[in-house]
Amino acid sequence: MNKAELIDAIASEAGLSKADAKKALDGFVNATASALKKGDRISLVGFGSFSVSERAARTGRNPQTGKEIKIAKKNVVRFKAGAELSGKVN
Repeated sequence: MNKAELIDAIASEAGLSKADAKKALDGFVNATASALKKGDRISLVGFGSFSVSERAARTGRNPQTGKEIKIAKKNVVRFKAGAELSGKVN
């Protein structure tokens, strides 16, 4: 499912116009990104939680040349599905 299909699904499920559903989705994405950037954790009961963790610097290998390269540390977003979401999938 891509973004346009998700907007269509939200609009039909919530009885909103596509424009309102797009605004709601964009608002959710922006609010989530801002909170994660500040280091906050976002928990949506039944759905799951978003958090940020730091991936340590490490040494990798260029697959074409076999030469070692240094990969810098970086922050990565983690998502852990809630019990209700996991139950609906299984």
